[in-house]
Amino acid sequence: MQRQTVESTNIKSIGYDPEDEVLEVEFHSGGVYHYVGVPPAVYEGMLAARSKGRYFGEFIRLRYPYEKVR
Repeated sequence: MQRQTVESTNIKSIGYDPEDEVLEVEFHSGGVYHYVGVPPAVYEGMLAARSKGRYFGEFIRLRYPYEKVR
């Protein structure tokens, strides 16, 4: 999955697979996670958010199942 670098103190890059509704988040700590069932609007909201970390914490982190992939 292609990820794009974002400006954030916690998040290094994010990617999205619209077909499977999977959001991939790479953290500066090195961890990469897949969040499953994330609608396109939520991904777009994260891209548009001034604070990616705050948006992630409020709208994604505890709302969607995830798995660590690296």
